[in-house]
Amino acid sequence: MNVDFELQAPDDLAGALDMLAQGGAGVALLAGGTNLIVDMRAGRHRPEGVIALERVQELRGIDCNGARISVGGRTTVTDLLHSPGIAAAAPSLVDAARCFAGQMVRNAATVAGNIACGSPAADLVPPLMSLDATVTLASKAGERSVPLDQYFLGYKQDARRRDELISRISWPRLPARFHNVFYKLARRRGDAITVTGVAVTLCVANGVCDKARIALGAVAPTVVRAKKAEALLTGMRLTPAVIDAAARQAVEECSPIDDIRASAEYRRHAVEVLTRRLVSQAWERLTHTQG
Repeated sequence: MNVDFELQAPDDLAGALDMLAQGGAGVALLAGGTNLIVDMRAGRHRPEGVIALERVQELRGIDCNGARISVGGRTTVTDLLHSPGIAAAAPSLVDAARCFAGQMVRNAATVAGNIACGSPAADLVPPLMSLDATVTLASKAGERSVPLDQYFLGYKQDARRRDELISRISWPRLPARFHNVFYKLARRRGDAITVTGVAVTLCVANGVCDKARIALGAVAPTVVRAKKAEALLTGMRLTPAVIDAAARQAVEECSPIDDIRASAEYRRHAVEVLTRRLVSQAWERLTHTQG
C-alpha cells in the first residue's frame, strides 16, 4: 500500500465529529478497518484523510437493559458473540456473528462498519433489519435516526452524510413469544462471502402470527425486506400452504445476479428454500412451546 493521507485519532466523540465536520468528502472513518484497509491496499479507495476511532469509547458497548436494545457503532462482532444480553434478545445476531469471517476479523470488525460498507452480502444487516433496527447518525449539528430498511439507497449508497458517523444501532425489545434466526448460505463454513442470507423474526399472539419480518441478503443491490411475504404471514395461522406462499413471494421480492459464487437462479431457489425452512421452524417452535 503506497497511499499518502493524514491520520487523525480523536480521544472522544466530540473530537471525532469536529474532525469529520472539517474534513470534507475526502475523509474516511477507520473503526475495525477490515474493509477500509483492504480497499486502500487494492487502490479502490484513496482517502485524503483518515479519522481513526479506536480511542472513542462512547461508540462501543451493548445495553440490553431497557425497552430498546442498543449497540454502539464501534462494538465488535466478538463483543456480540460474548454478550448474554444479545444472545437472549437477538439470537440472529449471534448466528451471524458466529459465521462472520474468522476470529481475527471478528475481533476487529465493527457493527457500524459492516453497515457502512454497503455490501448486500453484509452478514449483520439481515438480522438487524429483521429486528426493525434503527441507525443513529451523529454529526456536530446533532443526531438523527434512520430505519435500517430505509438506510440503503442503492449499491454502496446510503443515507449517511459526509459529516455524520453511525454512533449506535438500536431496536425495540421483542415480546416474550418470538423466534429470531439467521442462516448464511456460503461455499464453505468460514471466511466466505455470503451467497444468500435470510433472517426471520416471528412473534405469536393468540395462536396467530402477530409479526413477521423476512430480510434477504446478497440477492439484490442492497439487503432488502420481503414486505409482501411478511404481509402474507401476519395475522395468520401458519399452515404449510401459507408458508409456501410466503416463500414464493419472497423470491419475487429479490433481484439476484450471476457472479462467481452462484447464479441468480440458484439464489432465487435458496431464498425460497431458506424462507420456507426458517419460517416453518420458527412457527413450529413457537406453537410447540405454547402447547
